[in-house]
Amino acid sequence: MELTPSAHTDTFTRDHLPPEEQWPRLLPLPPGSAADRLNCAVELLDRTVDRFGPDRPAFRTAAPEGLWSYGELRDRVDRIAHVLTADLGVVPGNRVLLRGPTTPWLAACWLAVLKAGAVAVTVLAQHRAGELAVMCEIARVGHALCDVRAVDELVAAEVPGLRITTYGDAAAADDLLRRAGRAPGRYEAVATAADDVALIAFTSGTTGRPKGCMHFHRDVLAVADTFAGQVLRPEPGDLFASSSPLGFTFGLGGLLIFPLRAGACALLLEQAGPRQLLAAAAEHRVSVLFTAPTAYRLMLDELAARSYDLSSLRRCVSAGENLPAGTWRAWRERTGQRIVNGIGATELLHIFISAADGAIRPGTTGVPVPGWQARVVDGAGAPVPDGEPGLLAVRGPVGCRYLADPRQREYVRDGWNLTGDTYVREPDGYFRFVARADDMIISSGHNIPGPQVEEALLAHPDVVEAAVVGLPDEVRGRIVAAYVVLRGGVAPGEETTKALREFVRSRLAPYKCPRVFVFVAALPRTPTGKLQRFRLREAEGDMP
Repeated sequence: MELTPSAHTDTFTRDHLPPEEQWPRLLPLPPGSAADRLNCAVELLDRTVDRFGPDRPAFRTAAPEGLWSYGELRDRVDRIAHVLTADLGVVPGNRVLLRGPTTPWLAACWLAVLKAGAVAVTVLAQHRAGELAVMCEIARVGHALCDVRAVDELVAAEVPGLRITTYGDAAAADDLLRRAGRAPGRYEAVATAADDVALIAFTSGTTGRPKGCMHFHRDVLAVADTFAGQVLRPEPGDLFASSSPLGFTFGLGGLLIFPLRAGACALLLEQAGPRQLLAAAAEHRVSVLFTAPTAYRLMLDELAARSYDLSSLRRCVSAGENLPAGTWRAWRERTGQRIVNGIGATELLHIFISAADGAIRPGTTGVPVPGWQARVVDGAGAPVPDGEPGLLAVRGPVGCRYLADPRQREYVRDGWNLTGDTYVREPDGYFRFVARADDMIISSGHNIPGPQVEEALLAHPDVVEAAVVGLPDEVRGRIVAAYVVLRGGVAPGEETTKALREFVRSRLAPYKCPRVFVFVAALPRTPTGKLQRFRLREAEGDMP
């Protein structure tokens, strides 16, 4: 495709887009994101103020005084944008790293960076110095806005030439928020091209070196107008909450893009574990909840022990890993809510297969979101018949664009994005998850989907969490190994192993039953709850 003239004076991101022949085929944009020139921060904030007025609540926090109206948010965003350009020398196209807990100020910094025409690189408060150094090197980051509570690791990263500006220290003369208080109140946003890069999101790092995924201004609006606008269908009166931080695109959508596009409000929680989410949902009357399947399961355990008023919920969204049908049904029985399952990817910004309301079928992910297409293909890229497993291939208005990374050729083939998931397309058009392609265990010639064995284990009342991986074996090639977190009071040992093995065999073919059980206190996960099976495979030397 032919790119429009860029507003970026720092052309690094456009210079490092993949070659055109490595791009996926893009489908037409929704009408609201199809203009040649647009700044997505203006569309999310200023245009929303134009539609609904400045007095609606935009952000809440757990603190009683933590309410920001849309007018207050716009004023603070504009003042920060002035500081970025007039004081710090940020020019359009510069990469600005954002780091801190999930707060309204972090969200305001994200919007200000985009209004200034720069590129937001939001990382996690949990990232360590070595990880930060790699991401800054890949994205050639020159500026950083950092919550003072999270600055030590960033300083320790010793990024050459990085100018760090902190916020949250009222006593510091150069604190970003003090500077913003002295800045002018209105800012004329840079008239970016719709296909100027707005953000670089790094993959969550379940394996290997992180990949920087570049997304345009129009992409931000496209995911808001496809998944959110046509499946989730938020309302201006909604209050969103999520366990996912803004450094992950799942949280960026659920806490910033989707609520602002709809004129709704987001509850921004610095601590958002399952128990905190339940308490916050009950206290603040959350109506739209974004979290991972594991969190729903842990919240079910908490709901069995304590009563929470969740009557305000009307939308519960799950992504990040497979949602077992048993978890879906248990949540429905306990809360009355149907979980909106979905699959998304950092490479594609947000969810592209899903279903809501009466279209939901437990045990499946759903159907392609309007504006997207999906199919299941073999290793050569040819479609496989319905009912047979293969690789999931998708395309839509957003596509994978890695930042100067040869793995672009692996992810995009023949114009389709290959997500690395094994799926089955049912004859009725619904897509059912089988396994991550690298989580398929081949043992004695049998293909064994690890998540299927996990789901069987999770149905046992003594199992809180389970992860299944394949480990090397001289005879069978690989064997099935299950790492299990037991419910409190259940003793690990031979009797428990025998009971779990028999339980799985009663539900699955015997060859799928784990040959090894390892009982652990916790499973390795990313900050958003995504299971890191590769760490279990790497620990095979510690197996009994």
